[in-house]
Amino acid sequence: WQALVAHPEIEIIIEATGNPVAAVEHVVAAFDNGKHVVMVTVEADALCGPLLARRAAQAGVVYSLAFGDQPALICDLVDWARAAGFPVVAAGRGHKWLPHFARSTPETVWGYYGLTPEQAKTGGLNPKMFNSFLDGSKPSIESTAVCNATGLSAPPDGLTYPPASVDDIPFVCRPISEGGVLHQKGEVVVISSLETDGRAIPYDIRFGVFVVFEGETEYIRNCFKEYMVRTDPSGRYACLYKRWHLIGLEVGISVASVGLRREPTGCASGWRADVIATAKRDLKAGEVLDGEGGYTVWGK
Repeated sequence: WQALVAHPEIEIIIEATGNPVAAVEHVVAAFDNGKHVVMVTVEADALCGPLLARRAAQAGVVYSLAFGDQPALICDLVDWARAAGFPVVAAGRGHKWLPHFARSTPETVWGYYGLTPEQAKTGGLNPKMFNSFLDGSKPSIESTAVCNATGLSAPPDGLTYPPASVDDIPFVCRPISEGGVLHQKGEVVVISSLETDGRAIPYDIRFGVFVVFEGETEYIRNCFKEYMVRTDPSGRYACLYKRWHLIGLEVGISVASVGLRREPTGCASGWRADVIATAKRDLKAGEVLDGEGGYTVWGK
């Protein structure tokens, strides 16, 4: 890999190993060789994205989150709202969530996905990786990257995964004082596609991203009404969303933005959030934590 990141005809490195320690080493070497970087390994960005962004600026290159992954798509929607002049009230992604999923292990994960172990093995599916999504670790890591890139804040007690359909997102993502779940305007939220009793929500945002924005004036709120925008009952809060993300199929957008315009598709600008390893069960002295999606801890 050292020869690859030093090759004179390569301008942009896509870091997609999924190993945060290796990823940081690869990215720093790329910067030292004057290469731009598109970071797919979001764990590395959550770990030290602000420092990597600073290192890239010092090297005169671009460091970017990867379009297609939800953090960069959320950043895009936040940029859209702010550029249009709308205050951002909330932004985030969807997830299939019930509280007991936090205790899931690689042995229980397939039942929650509706698969048998045999089906998962036939498909070559990695139980630890899939469990890192299910138990909340990956949504927490991605939400950390979003906070650090957009300036939005994390909920004070961590993600709570309120259930909502797409149309109900403006109802849910408004301040507590107005009937919503936000402790303050400008929070990251992950919306559950399951009701608290486990029923699937029709027209969910499970695989998508959204931004909730505010119509500050009567004129703007009237425009929402005229344009048939779905809002909360007050007409103040509206939502723009994408119901799907195509991950690696969309990363060319980052390559084009970085290579042609020298603009990142999301980049950490400060340290605002983190993910805490939270025990799934009583741990004994001397036990080694096995990371995201494993048997010992989940990320909150």
